[in-house]
Amino acid sequence: MEKHVDFKRHRRLRSSNAMRTMVRENHLRVEDFIYPMFVLEGKNTKNEVSSMPGVYQVSLDLVVEEVREMYDLGIKSIILFGVPNEKDEIGSGAFVETGIVQEATRLIKSEFHDLLIIADTCLCEYTSHGHCGVIHDHDVDNDASLKLLARTAVSQAQAGADIIAPSNMMDGFVIAIRQALDEAGFTNIPIMSYAVKYASAFYGPFRDAADSTPQFGDRKTYQMDPANRLEALREAESDVQEGADFLIVKPALSYLDIVRDVRNNYNLPVVAYNVSGEYAMVKAAAQNGWINERELVMEKLTSMKRAGADLIISYFAKDVAVWLKETN
Repeated sequence: MEKHVDFKRHRRLRSSNAMRTMVRENHLRVEDFIYPMFVLEGKNTKNEVSSMPGVYQVSLDLVVEEVREMYDLGIKSIILFGVPNEKDEIGSGAFVETGIVQEATRLIKSEFHDLLIIADTCLCEYTSHGHCGVIHDHDVDNDASLKLLARTAVSQAQAGADIIAPSNMMDGFVIAIRQALDEAGFTNIPIMSYAVKYASAFYGPFRDAADSTPQFGDRKTYQMDPANRLEALREAESDVQEGADFLIVKPALSYLDIVRDVRNNYNLPVVAYNVSGEYAMVKAAAQNGWINERELVMEKLTSMKRAGADLIISYFAKDVAVWLKETN
């Protein structure tokens, strides 16, 4: 008599698409996505970023049209990056009333009242040297930079930004911005902190889009070492204590373990930034016919949700919105 061997029939729950959909643990929704936009000064300009097919720098006069396309797809959150005509040593274009992000915010808000505008709060796009703060003795002066970052956050809130997203990785940036916002009467404006931001090679295409490549050195004295995991929790802990309302992990795909660590340790919304290099690699492979772009994108974005992300900043947001509509 043959011995009966017991084993689990896991395939029962994979037998059809309807069955797989029923038991699916993680889902992508259009509401999960934040779309990054690059806004230029000037008129009638829409430049495709050479290293990011399908991503554009858009001039102020075209920004409402660009937002309408995204808005009609159901995406109701954007993060704005400015590309100014002029730069200086302290990045003053970041915090003046007529700054490119401030102007874009006012324009967009005049047309889309319920759209959430997240303002990237950094100086790198506005400094002549390309670093995220004030330079003293060939290094970024942390505390001097905080004052200018706080001014930038307040000016963005005054222009109508719904959320402030400081990406500069200066020590104390969250508390400096929180205090400045509160003192200016913006106690209800949340901070979406780039709490865990690594010094990553995945940012190259973004620097083409934002014209923010450092003119000397690198950002390794203020962005994190990719080899470090425990440091991420120290960084996140500081931002939580200082008053952050969201925690961003950047990049996402090579740092899903960090997304999970942050999710397990903090009860704030976790945001995964699906960065430019991750986007560019997929686009390049797709253009060469090496992958199924739609399936790969949906798989990798789902991995970010599975790792614990509540929200995803992604250049694929518009594509995903279309695909989700087709699926539904």
